[in-house]
Amino acid sequence: MRFLLLLLAVAAAPLQAAIKSEALEYTSDGTTLVGTLVYDDAWTSPHPGVLVTHDWMGNTERTELSAVKLAKLGYVAFCVDVYGKGVRPSSTEEAGKLAGLYKGNRPLMRARMRAGLTTLLATGKVDAKRIGAIGYCFGGTCVLELARAGQPVAATVTFHGGLSTPTPEDAQNIVGKVLVLHGADDPYVKQEEVAAFEKEMKATKVDWQLIQYGNAVHGFTHQGAGTDNSAGYAYNAAADQRSWQAMTNFFAEVFGAP
Repeated sequence: MRFLLLLLAVAAAPLQAAIKSEALEYTSDGTTLVGTLVYDDAWTSPHPGVLVTHDWMGNTERTELSAVKLAKLGYVAFCVDVYGKGVRPSSTEEAGKLAGLYKGNRPLMRARMRAGLTTLLATGKVDAKRIGAIGYCFGGTCVLELARAGQPVAATVTFHGGLSTPTPEDAQNIVGKVLVLHGADDPYVKQEEVAAFEKEMKATKVDWQLIQYGNAVHGFTHQGAGTDNSAGYAYNAAADQRSWQAMTNFFAEVFGAP
């Protein structure tokens, strides 16, 4: 009898869910963009959504890996495409020029980020009141600009991201909470920039946090970057693990259970 009950229980159990990834084309001011939506296909109700914003090399396997990890935590993740369909730098020199174009044109950067947010909301898979955004390096700058634009993002997280802005007064528009995860020895985002960001935040009522990781430089989450800190861009396993856990805790605080 017990064996029969066990068989019935197994037969009634749902099939194991799978993480699904799909490309979504969308536009911003006539420019075609291609992002990647990642979610658990067993979900039948809206979940918190998270925009995942790439570094200066554009959407790569690293970006999608982060999205998959977020989906496994219970979030619908959307890898935003800031650069546009088919626009991917082939070298760091090209990446620097391309990222510089957007850093020098914050309205354009914000427009590309808003288009990604609109696309994520339009999927019908997310709870519009529980939206987060994370960004790496260049992407960190992007998600902060999205927040400064007053968009409905409840939780913004940067990983070794650029913190400067030509319009620090726009921080008063931020409607959600902010978490900055920074390498204390980052030679590209120097402590002067960190101090300016702190001043920007303190001039508002924004709920913000800044965590600095000792012995970590720029790109500390990039496993393929090597471990030579003297290069200014290097992987740091401890900072990588700690920063992801800090983001996980932050999202749990803001969103509750997915």
